Amino acid sequence: MDSMLEQMKNKSMQVLQRLHEAGHAAYFAGGCVRDMIMGREPADYDIATDALPAEVVALFRRTVEVGARFGVVVVMIDDCHVEVATFRSDFSYTDGRRPDEVRYSSPREDAQRRDFTINGLFYDPLDDKIIDYVDGKADIEKKILRTIGDPRERFAEDHLRLLRAVRFSSRLGFEIESQTHAAIVEMADKVLTVSPERICAELGRMLCDPSRVEALKILDSTGLLERILPEISVMKGVEQPPNFHPEGDVFKHTLLSMSFLPDDISFDVAMGTLLHDIGKPPTFEIAGDRMRYWRHEFVGEKMARAVCSRLKMSRAATDTVGWLVKKHMTFKDAKHMRKSTLKKLLASEQFLKLASLCYADARASNGDVSDYEFCIKSLEEYTREQLKPRPLLSGRDLIDLGMIPGPIFSVILSRVYDEQLEGDLDDKNAALELAEKLAAEIDCGK
Repeated sequence: MDSMLEQMKNKSMQVLQRLHEAGHAAYFAGGCVRDMIMGREPADYDIATDALPAEVVALFRRTVEVGARFGVVVVMIDDCHVEVATFRSDFSYTDGRRPDEVRYSSPREDAQRRDFTINGLFYDPLDDKIIDYVDGKADIEKKILRTIGDPRERFAEDHLRLLRAVRFSSRLGFEIESQTHAAIVEMADKVLTVSPERICAELGRMLCDPSRVEALKILDSTGLLERILPEISVMKGVEQPPNFHPEGDVFKHTLLSMSFLPDDISFDVAMGTLLHDIGKPPTFEIAGDRMRYWRHEFVGEKMARAVCSRLKMSRAATDTVGWLVKKHMTFKDAKHMRKSTLKKLLASEQFLKLASLCYADARASNGDVSDYEFCIKSLEEYTREQLKPRPLLSGRDLIDLGMIPGPIFSVILSRVYDEQLEGDLDDKNAALELAEKLAAEIDCGK
């Protein structure tokens, strides 16, 4: 067992036992109970108790009342944070996210306010007993995802649950119960009321999981995909040349590309892969007997950045996704690049992310990964110093030659550095001579 998970489990048990010793009912609750029943290692352990927040705070040395209004206290033991929530009932959700009123209640009432039956379970580790008021254990055994009570009411309480249903279904391999599925389809528009940050976080959990393709298929079948990512939905029916893309249209290619990503991929690579052909629908044209998507990677970069901005992704992640989309066609030219151009590509901080995308893209089209293999082999053949040597010249060197600082500096330094990468320059004197030559050529308008 992973040491971090083991530590979390032990610290959570300490918290639960302390609550018991103080005379309170306390159980593990929600997803950790589901995972234990399924034989999966929980990522964290939430505790539900009849102790009021003030009583929880009084029992432990370090606490933070992160959700005082909802009876939630985080107990901190060493580096572990254990969430402890008082049993409660929620009343009316006028904003489609938070309850307007919360009342402390019983375990049975607490279970009834939760989203899905598989998340409405409690476990008493001291008596080794599952406490199930919602038939969640039976649904786990049948691999069924259903809401607790009326699905429309559950989804109306928190519209993010529409996306959570997709994530649980895809990640756990559970079928969404028919009435629950119908409610998602009927209420799909409500997802647009969810904040972009919450949508982005939920989308990240889906796309970074090995079940990402199944999640995208469920999003599509329920109508959620066209609401949160309409740029992906419009890929359906956009044809591609069968000699390069025997897999079918752009949508099918995109899903297949996602399937060839590593299991533990980062969110920016997942988004870059999902959006890599986002520019094909608006640039599609028939030229003679050929299908063309003129400069779709550049059109796609702008569109991808707009999507990331809409989802409130960080500037760094947005820049990475945009760069990946713009560069996803680069590997096909690698074998014919100048040495300096290839070295710059290989030296990029984002190269391995681009490699993951390009591999998936190639596997999902004609299956030819020779360009990817060439780039990886080239990366292995060069040392870091060969890929990114210290420049022979700086702006100060050009000033010492009597040049006046200006835009010409970047042109000269770039040209000199390219020759250094080519292997044609290996000492500073030769670099200075080239700089003077280039300056003279530019001054003469050559």
